Amino acid sequence: MTVKRMDLGILSGQLLFAVQRELFGKLAELGYDDLRPRHGAVLAYLEPAGVRATDVAWQSGQHKQVIGTMVDELEALGYVERRPDPADRRAKLICPTERGQAEQAAADKILAAMQERHARRLGRENYAAFKAAFQDIVEHQRNR
Repeated sequence: MTVKRMDLGILSGQLLFAVQRELFGKLAELGYDDLRPRHGAVLAYLEPAGVRATDVAWQSGQHKQVIGTMVDELEALGYVERRPDPADRRAKLICPTERGQAEQAAADKILAAMQERHARRLGRENYAAFKAAFQDIVEHQRNR
């Protein structure tokens, strides 16, 4: 068996899947076992005051139709609700419900613990430099 070189896409995918596996596994242990990693395309970008689906689509890099499907699922599960946008009555905001806010708080703690673990392992300066460089690469690639 030949081993493929680990290019940026492979490494990014492996990191995403490993983070999702840990995050959603721990969320399930906390009672959020109805969530799936695909729901992260919406949950990661929610704001307490709400966010438009078009903004979530742009931020996540997903098609608006895919985001709409995820919002429908999350609404049925009780994590989000749609509300009129006060800035534009034709638009809707996706707002976290109480359950959605509780899930977000739990996810934030889990992700903070993951980052703390990596910062301790690599050293805080190295980890900060890695994150800054990785964010720069992501932004540069998205702008192409």
